[in-house]
Amino acid sequence: MKRRVFPWVFILVIILIPIVFMYDSEIIRIVQAGHSIQLDYLFISVAFASNVFIIFFFLTSLFLWKEHKRRWILPLWVSGGLAIVVSYMVKVSVRRLRPFQQEDAAIFGSVLYFLKDNYNTWNFSFPSFQSMLVFSALPVLNKEFPRFKYVWFVFACLVALSRVYFGAHYLSDVLTGAVIGYLLGWLVVLMEERYGLSLKVMRWVGVGR
Repeated sequence: MKRRVFPWVFILVIILIPIVFMYDSEIIRIVQAGHSIQLDYLFISVAFASNVFIIFFFLTSLFLWKEHKRRWILPLWVSGGLAIVVSYMVKVSVRRLRPFQQEDAAIFGSVLYFLKDNYNTWNFSFPSFQSMLVFSALPVLNKEFPRFKYVWFVFACLVALSRVYFGAHYLSDVLTGAVIGYLLGWLVVLMEERYGLSLKVMRWVGVGR
């Protein structure tokens, strides 16, 4: 039963995305009205921790910690790589401006510093790359670290919310990014389970399982 919870959650999110899209401006203004110094510090910390290199270093180390789980390092990297490529393709196709660019939200300099890699690289809002990245790792973690998946899910939600909180993304941006990222990770896990490509690569390079 527990394994079915996440798919149902994402089905519900997919249904909600068109509705949220219609009220994006109103939602982000409500969120910004709830700013506080405590939440500022919380989400700045989350923004720092969600740096691409920090995420991949941490997750790779997690899989290296358990030698028999090293098979899933390559699928983890593939999931992240697909998130980068797909996010870029959608961003440059849709070209949606960010909330602070459309004056739906305010953003201050210190936050923009933490978000600059995401902002300067593609400069478009839809979908949220960072949300896509953190959620793409969830199916792999669910496969090999099922207890850890709940911690990661909460972290991923905080990453997504931080983008809305700081005016870098609309809520529909992060919801779409989360759904696409999860589906990409799920597809990679499915392919690995069916064809064992990572195991074949490990045997080819002479790395133990």
